Amino acid sequence: MRFRIISLVLAILTGALWAPVIAHQQKAAITKVLFNPRNGNIEVAHRFLLHDAEHAVREIFGGEADIISSKETQAIFARYVADRFGIAISEDKALELEMVGFEIERSFFWIYQDVTNPGDVENLSIQHGALRDLWPEQINTVNIEGLDEIKTATFQGSVEIISLDLQ
Repeated sequence: MRFRIISLVLAILTGALWAPVIAHQQKAAITKVLFNPRNGNIEVAHRFLLHDAEHAVREIFGGEADIISSKETQAIFARYVADRFGIAISEDKALELEMVGFEIERSFFWIYQDVTNPGDVENLSIQHGALRDLWPEQINTVNIEGLDEIKTATFQGSVEIISLDLQ
């Protein structure tokens, strides 16, 4: 019995010691694209783990980049993400998303964009390459909400563009 208790305590301590190491290995982001019926906009909210964003800005913009205390670094990272995310409603009609803002909330870095809903959107083509140029194992998941059902697009491996039928 004593051996089991010691083993359990060691397992818990080992897990606690490894948690910070594992945390930086998440390399995953979630984006919500909301067709908002109240204001007629398509709203986009990107959520990155702050720890991932910290590592990314240092690799992309240099070792002095500080996403936690520098609004300038935050703005540069938000623009980096916005430049690598796009939505098109047809082959020749990309939506011009506008930057609304960005913020740190607990352990996440959020980036907000929106555009007026052009109406009668039957299909979406989505591109989400943020951090995938840095880390090939990065997985970006996009959830489309506010329509009849939630649609999900997952960007991993060599996937660059995903088309979704919204009907």
